[in-house]
Amino acid sequence: MSADKSSKGAVATGVFAAIAASSCCIPPVIAAIAGIGGASASLSWMEPLRPYLIGLAVIAIGYAWYNHLKPKKDDDCGCEIEKPKFYQTKGFLIGITVFAAVSISFPYYSYIFFPKTESKVVIVDSKNIALANFEIEGMTCQGCEEEVKHEVSQLPGFIEATVNHETGNATVKFDKSKTSLEQVVSAINKTGYKVTKQDEVKKQNQ
Repeated sequence: MSADKSSKGAVATGVFAAIAASSCCIPPVIAAIAGIGGASASLSWMEPLRPYLIGLAVIAIGYAWYNHLKPKKDDDCGCEIEKPKFYQTKGFLIGITVFAAVSISFPYYSYIFFPKTESKVVIVDSKNIALANFEIEGMTCQGCEEEVKHEVSQLPGFIEATVNHETGNATVKFDKSKTSLEQVVSAINKTGYKVTKQDEVKKQNQ
């Protein structure tokens, strides 16, 4: 394979791997921005592959840089040297490298794109307020936290929620007359993360 084709293939592979490495966060953010509740289509199952995809992206883009920077053979025949194609230029490779870095790091700042979660219920009877604690499997970053919060905030009885990806815990306050515990669990599971344990604690005061 020529250096021309190998560089082009390396760039394409690097870009694909960089985007795939953050595919667990990209669909939920797009769905949240579009206001599509219950359709976040999280690819959280790809999270275990993230280190390998990052490695592939680094190797592929590094190879493209190697082809660009390696010493060129001397022109002994006096032939005209072919002008580098656009995807072989330094400017293009810098742009691709920056794009890959931004894509790979997306999970660490994706939370800023999620809409603010707000209560969707006006409390009439404080006896209906329930506070439920959940243990959730699969969360790895703040983006995961915001995805869970966004999904439960679509429920009609939602009041507020706190989520911590480091401990794998979430607390959701809701109006039991409008939303059931089972609906909260279902909303969380729609994200692709899994509720492994739940514990409802009834609150008497708002």
